[in-house]
Amino acid sequence: MNGGGGGEDDQHLPGVSSASGSAAGAVGGRATPEMKRSAVRSLIKRYFHQLQSGCGNANCSNANCASSGKVAPMTPNEVAARALQLFSQDAQLCEAFTSEANSPQDVDMLSPNDSSSSSSGSSTSTITSASTTTTTSRQSQSTPAAVVVPVSSPYLTQSVPQLDIAGAEHSSGDSEPCTPTLAPVHSLDANSLIALYEQCRAADSYDRICHAIGVVFSSVDRLGKSFIRSAEPAASSSLQELLANSPGALNKEQLRTLEGEHDKDEDSTQQVDEQSESAANATATAESVESEAEPEEEDDDVCSSQSSDTLVDLPGLRRVQRLLFGCQIRAITEKLTSSVIQLSDWVIYMRTDWERVIHCLVICFDLATNTNNSVVDMDYLDRVLPKLCQAASAMPVPAQARLARIWAAHCSDQLHSLIAACQQQITLQVLLDEESMRENESIISVTKVLKIVFYANILASELERPSCRVPLEDRTEAATASGSAAVEDDLFVYNSLLEPHMPKFAEDQFEKELQVSAIDCRKPLIPLEEFYNEALSENIQMHHDYLSYKTLAMESEIGSGHANYFSFMLYAFILTPSTKVDALYYDSRMRMYSERYSSLHSILNNIGQVGQEDNPRPDLKLTVRRDQLINDALIGLEMVAMSNPKDLKKQLVVEFVGEQGIDEGGVSKEFFQLIVEEIFNPAFGMFIQQEETNNMWFNATPFENGAQFTLIGIIIGLAIYNNVTLAVNFPMVVYRKLIGYCGTFADLSDWSPALYKSLKSMLDYQGQDMEEVFEQTFKISYSDVFGDVVQHELVPNGQDVLVGQHNKELFVNLYSDFLLNTNIEQQFNAFRKGFEMVTDESPLKLLFRPEEIEMLVCGSREFDFVELENSTVYEGGYTEKSQYIQDFWSIVHAMPSEDKHKLLEFTTGSARVPVGGLKCLRLLITRHGPDSDRLPTSHTCFNVLLLPEYSSREKLEERLMKAINYSKGFGML
Repeated sequence: MNGGGGGEDDQHLPGVSSASGSAAGAVGGRATPEMKRSAVRSLIKRYFHQLQSGCGNANCSNANCASSGKVAPMTPNEVAARALQLFSQDAQLCEAFTSEANSPQDVDMLSPNDSSSSSSGSSTSTITSASTTTTTSRQSQSTPAAVVVPVSSPYLTQSVPQLDIAGAEHSSGDSEPCTPTLAPVHSLDANSLIALYEQCRAADSYDRICHAIGVVFSSVDRLGKSFIRSAEPAASSSLQELLANSPGALNKEQLRTLEGEHDKDEDSTQQVDEQSESAANATATAESVESEAEPEEEDDDVCSSQSSDTLVDLPGLRRVQRLLFGCQIRAITEKLTSSVIQLSDWVIYMRTDWERVIHCLVICFDLATNTNNSVVDMDYLDRVLPKLCQAASAMPVPAQARLARIWAAHCSDQLHSLIAACQQQITLQVLLDEESMRENESIISVTKVLKIVFYANILASELERPSCRVPLEDRTEAATASGSAAVEDDLFVYNSLLEPHMPKFAEDQFEKELQVSAIDCRKPLIPLEEFYNEALSENIQMHHDYLSYKTLAMESEIGSGHANYFSFMLYAFILTPSTKVDALYYDSRMRMYSERYSSLHSILNNIGQVGQEDNPRPDLKLTVRRDQLINDALIGLEMVAMSNPKDLKKQLVVEFVGEQGIDEGGVSKEFFQLIVEEIFNPAFGMFIQQEETNNMWFNATPFENGAQFTLIGIIIGLAIYNNVTLAVNFPMVVYRKLIGYCGTFADLSDWSPALYKSLKSMLDYQGQDMEEVFEQTFKISYSDVFGDVVQHELVPNGQDVLVGQHNKELFVNLYSDFLLNTNIEQQFNAFRKGFEMVTDESPLKLLFRPEEIEMLVCGSREFDFVELENSTVYEGGYTEKSQYIQDFWSIVHAMPSEDKHKLLEFTTGSARVPVGGLKCLRLLITRHGPDSDRLPTSHTCFNVLLLPEYSSREKLEERLMKAINYSKGFGML
């Protein structure tokens, strides 16, 4: 059912085609919303009558008709839920119900969450004649009116013979009995449920507890009043809810509750409510189902997401869970399972009080995840969890955020179990249906719930507060202020937005609602890698998912609905880094092709015109000399960036002057490797190497102007854009700053571990003699690139301000901010500007966290040549079982680490391991003739190793080592 985008005329509800079609015919073929609502209501009423009273045919064979004798005893709520299910399946209706005018009965159906009935908590349902009141029905049970009358028996409701429309009465022996109705249960708590179980066990009959579970767990209203974290009766739960919520405007009923008048109101309305709160819940659901076909309006009743409190008695609930699943009574667990499934269906199809829904979901999810891995537990989990996820994913974002806060505050010990259960469901569905994962509703809904768990995990972790994220407007002002003095040195016409482009549809609404990000979490409670799903990532067919992403982007731009499309790129936490690299690769290639076609189109249009020699190239070509590599590269990129920055998004082609190599990727790899070695050479003066960590850091007093840092940022961006890994050792804070976060004290841990340890000891010191012990003022000193000591005051007159207990945190924060932000602000802003000139329209920020961006730039740290051996393929007569190939790998595995890096560089053009490890690198070894004195050669563009079949193992080793040690430069083979 689609709630967005499409118009009302295109909506189709199951089972209403004939009804709505006939109604539409009366108004020129166009059904009005009122007609649709009436048709849906009518059909669900007929299903309800059929289940409750039957069609009157003693020989009826319809399994969903009470006259057939095949309908099991159900409570009114269960009958209503079953009627809704039959409606959605377009199930068979008996002939007696083909015209509603022939039905002598009508049902006064009210939602279980309707305000008129929720105050009393009554669950008794009655079916009355449209023209006969309940009082009259009780006085004339002998009349042939078809009524169901509440009686004193807690288990049965009597039925009266139906009135024959033709005027002939059926004898009592010929009439079909209505479905037996059991006693109402208003709510449950742990103690009452455990006591009821003990009574049933003593009586050796579990009908009563099954009935109680069925009544409560299938109703949002009743379960929402159950398992309240209080010793008071459930009737006072409304008062607890008022006290738990923040003060606000109270209505008349809430004021009466606080004044103690609630019991009076309940007594005066209890009799009416018991008769009005019926199984006609299905009608309320029908209206909500019909409303799905119309454009949704903002739900005014969505709960506040800021509170993490819950009234659920979790310890008591877990005692109940251990009892119910440990007793091994199949009837109990089966009733619990079916009831929770019914509850989930109600939530999916009806708009209701989301706070009560959240209460119910906390209960049901806790039952599903607090398991002992027994057969009964797993059966409940497998059947219930997908339905619960569909219900949770149907909630609005504020309600989902509220659920995340509750899980983080009260169920953090169950998050790991919930993650494992969700991952198991996704993996199972992927294995069953690899071809249509993006259309699989189970996978989609479980993925959406995993996002709730993802943020619950972040909230349950130690967060950096206040957030180190720098608002866009603050960064803009800072960049303007820092660059104003050198604005005349800015050679580039590109206007950086200081934040990578993010389509509106891709903005993370959870992050906005919760005001928290994964980057605010330094040490997550559960490692974020636990959210990767390997099976999904391996079978996702990322090119299809990327097309879905682009479709969503285009529809967002034109203002069209996009409910029919789903892209896992918007749920990147579940994808492995190697899969996200594929998504980035497709995005880069699409942009390259787009720029190429634009250039070719311009060339074709200008053929024969004057000045056609100035037509743009379809690629970004750099011609460089090896002995003037940096000057040639920076000048070439500077010319492009000054004239047309969009040309930076064309495919890079590098040509070394005087060499015959044709760049199919391998020449570019060597170009990046060589230029990075020179740029980050401390002698070049733009970066300094920190001896303690070997990391590279921005020189606060560089020899070059800001434009040179912009060009270096362009080079880093081009490497990502062209899928090339670099030998760059930046501390993690650089990648955090690239996506809009500032450096803080925590970032010093890998920037300078010794300084971090020293400042941490200062923060941990609690003595009152701190000024005498540390003798530290707000004046600091550091060494510049020339080794000279530079002093800086963190506050005015800082040399006179001692660090004590009252200001030590301020000192540490100012010290960290100066080293990581203020001191290199101009250089870093220029660097980021160049980086974003290439990546501003890329989904880089959407897909990758800072640590994953580091992996993207530098490659993986896993260096496993066994994985490379397993992923290698062979041609020309070689196979993995050939003795010659086995000798080759035994030589490789015996190499020291340095030689392995050289071999990797010789065969692929880069010594860095790609994201995902060497298993993601497809190496091809092919036979290059018989024994000879020729050295092994390679096509680095295609990861191909050309290996002659030498006569001995010793010659193979000697020739291979010589080849990898003399591998610089390109020549035609």
